[in-house]
Amino acid sequence: MTRRNGKRFLGNSNTKEVHDLDNEQTTCQINEIVKHNHAVTFTPDTLATAKSEGYDNGHYCIGGSTR
Repeated sequence: MTRRNGKRFLGNSNTKEVHDLDNEQTTCQINEIVKHNHAVTFTPDTLATAKSEGYDNGHYCIGGSTR
């Protein structure tokens, strides 16, 4: 997947997972996240920001989930 609106990290508000669009895997189902209006972006667009907002690493695209 390519970045959406220039953003690298995309959160899923339903699962509280953050996905790395530069390493998207088919199991991430980004299109479904967007389709169901669960997409969240972060400012600044960093993994640290997503984590500070309570998001956990996506299992396949980032790894190291703490759940």
